[in-house]
Formats: sequence, structure tokens, C-alpha cells
Amino acid sequence: MDLIGYILAIAIGLLLSLLGGGGSILTVPVLVYIFSIDPALATAYSLLIVGITSAVASINYLRKGLASPKTALFFSFPSFIMVFSTRKYFMPLIPNEIVRFGDFILTKNTLIMLTFALLMVLASKSMIRKRQEVDNISEAMKRVNYSLIFIEGLIVGTLTGFVGVGGGFLIIPVLTNFVKLPMKLAVGTSLMIIAINSLIGFTGDLGNHQMNWTFLGTFIGLALVGVLIGTTLSKRLDNQQLKPAFGWFTLVMGTWILIKELILK
Repeated sequence: MDLIGYILAIAIGLLLSLLGGGGSILTVPVLVYIFSIDPALATAYSLLIVGITSAVASINYLRKGLASPKTALFFSFPSFIMVFSTRKYFMPLIPNEIVRFGDFILTKNTLIMLTFALLMVLASKSMIRKRQEVDNISEAMKRVNYSLIFIEGLIVGTLTGFVGVGGGFLIIPVLTNFVKLPMKLAVGTSLMIIAINSLIGFTGDLGNHQMNWTFLGTFIGLALVGVLIGTTLSKRLDNQQLKPAFGWFTLVMGTWILIKELILK
């Protein structure tokens, strides 16, 4: 099983570099279901893994002018504050056993995974739906509403802090559907936001968990191999292929986690 998990680590880097998200969608389930890591600790690991991987992947997009640092900063500032605050102060307050419904016990870990899955399913709909995109990057940047981006950063930061992910599966729909960025510009910008949010969010977990740094180093190294592969493949794919593919992947993973937590558990 560990071998499968390490192979999927490469896939995580591949997804992040191609889609600007999706890495955390795989990371948390892989850590929880394949490596049998407690969900609360898995979300902490996920923030570091996805944060470092996204930072490296974003470099390629920045070099090509396919990322907006200004948009990333306006989104990240309120977002990372909420991610850090949620991880540092709110998460430790949630009891391990929240409520009982007959034989069903809603635990903290189950709530994290169910929230994670529901957000994935909801976000997937906007990605699958076809919409005419503006391919001219300079034209798209003239229409950006930075006040709206700030508010969206607060909301996404709170949600991603709770489920312990980089949030690309939420950030990409926001950037493409509300900010109206072309998909490839949204991917590069999302990677920058994810890197900032995840790495700062991870600092909120330091001291709350015992970290296995050897395991993390190995997992991150393999994810970076996936980034290199994805960087090469991204040159051959266009916007119209990336967005629906991300949406369907998100929908499948979210549905699988819901079934796993509610029916198969």
C-alpha cells in the first residue's frame, strides 16, 4: 500500500502543476486511507506538502507571465490570516466526539472529511459547466475587482483552514467564474495563493502535532517529480481541456469520500 501512496505523491505534483489545484484533493485521502494517518494530522501534512509543491510549480507560470502576483497578494492576505487563525485557534477547540445520532457518531475527523468532500462536489459544478473564456490576459486583468477578491479570500481562507488543504479546488472556480481570469492565468495565480496560504497555515500546526519529517521529505520529493512532468505536459494542453477535466476529477473524488465516510465506514 505504501508503494501506491508514493506513486500517488507523483500524481499530486502533476495535478498541481497542470491544474493549479487538485493536489490537496488527493493528498488528504492518500494520507488518511493509504498511509493510515489521523485526519487531523493528515491535514497538517497536506498543508506543507501542497505548499512547497505549489511554490515550485508557480515558478514556471511566473516565468511565462501566466500568473498575477497582485491578484495573488490581494487574495492571500485575508486568506492566510483566516487559514492560520483557523488552524491555530479554532481547530483545537473542536471536540473529538461532536454528537451522536443513534449508532452514528459524528467525530471531528469525520466532520473534516465530510466538509472536505461536500466542498469538492459543490466546486466541481462550476468547473464542469462550459463558459466562454477571455483569452486576452491584459484585457482580463483590467476587469479585476480587488475588493471582491479580498472578501473571497476571507471566505476561502476559513474553509481551507478547516479542511487543511491548499484550496485550489475552491480558488480556481473563484478566479475563473467570479474574477473572470482565463484558465491558465488562474492556474498560475492559484499556485501562488496556495503556496502562501498552505505554508503559513502549516505554521499554525507546529506544536500541535508530532511530525514525521523523514516521511514528509520523501513525499514532497516525489511530488516535485510530478511537478516536473506536469510542467512539460502543460505546454501541450489548452484552457478548454483543463477546466472541465479538473471539475470532473473533483466531483469523482468528492463523491468517493462521501461514500467512504457515510456508507463504507
